[in-house]
Amino acid sequence: MSDMVTVAVDAMGGDNGAKEMVKGAVMAVQENDSVKVILCGKEDIVEGELSQYEYDKERITVVATTEEVSCDASPVMEIQKKKDSSMVVAMKKVKAKEADGFVSAGSSGAILVGGQVLVGRMKGVDRAPLAPIIPNMEGVSLLIDCGANMDCKAHHLVQFAKMGSVYMENVMGIKNPRVAIVNIGVEEAKGNQLVKDTYPLLKECKDINFIGSVEPRDVPYGVCDVIVCDAFVGNVILKLSEGLAGALVKMIKGEIMKSTLTKIGGALVKPALKGVMAKFDTTEYGGAPLLGLNGLVVKIHGNATHAEMKNAILQCVDFTQQKINDKIRDKIQETVKKSEE
Repeated sequence: MSDMVTVAVDAMGGDNGAKEMVKGAVMAVQENDSVKVILCGKEDIVEGELSQYEYDKERITVVATTEEVSCDASPVMEIQKKKDSSMVVAMKKVKAKEADGFVSAGSSGAILVGGQVLVGRMKGVDRAPLAPIIPNMEGVSLLIDCGANMDCKAHHLVQFAKMGSVYMENVMGIKNPRVAIVNIGVEEAKGNQLVKDTYPLLKECKDINFIGSVEPRDVPYGVCDVIVCDAFVGNVILKLSEGLAGALVKMIKGEIMKSTLTKIGGALVKPALKGVMAKFDTTEYGGAPLLGLNGLVVKIHGNATHAEMKNAILQCVDFTQQKINDKIRDKIQETVKKSEE
């Protein structure tokens, strides 16, 4: 059996189009000998971008498509009607087992719909959560869910916790990852009804390391490894974190440029600031996988550059080599069996 991992890429998705997607694919192939890439998109555009690079021609192939999924239209209708779109064709490669993973910077809604409808959920998985890695002072955490399931029930969050634990232990190498549920306080009695219903269920789980509640203000300090919440709460945490990081960088740069003295001071601390900024650069960790599907689907930012695409493709390699889907399936099936006994 081949050790090669094949990743299907939606080359036309995202704000930056094929230019950045193709460059990222080439960089991934150049960096890792274990990956093959299928670029799905308009042939003349994709081939034109590829012509600028030197790469192993046997490890990047182009599948011609004629349509593109729009971010402005109904995700369901886009997936149903645009069967020859770069997104749909690439996802079908995963469904047909012709690719191990799929990456796109396209419409979030369409990716979520396509993942559920085309790739399909694993048996026993009730909801497939979107789970990005977010940096913190101690390393990284997994935020699950951040955009797929706005309205959840307690047993959905329990499944998220189990899937997140598998991911963090096997992909990120964190043994016995600490799991916490997002709350407005650390006391067990606090929270909305969803949190109050979920907390005791997580507490009873013997196969995860549940440590209780985490307040959003403590997330950047790395107090837990798996952050469990519904998608509404998760998306607020994610967007606020990204916006706050950008605002702080702008404020610091503005203060540094105010006078000659501050410019000199800025030059002295520049290496340290660069180190901190690099640590909190989310693109270094690839994209957000949609966990619990029959194949790997990864969403990257709509404005993703070649660096994020490259890292997302390499993320697919790690995910596949560590057999994360098999481990998630085993974990969910084990839970199902226990509930039936």
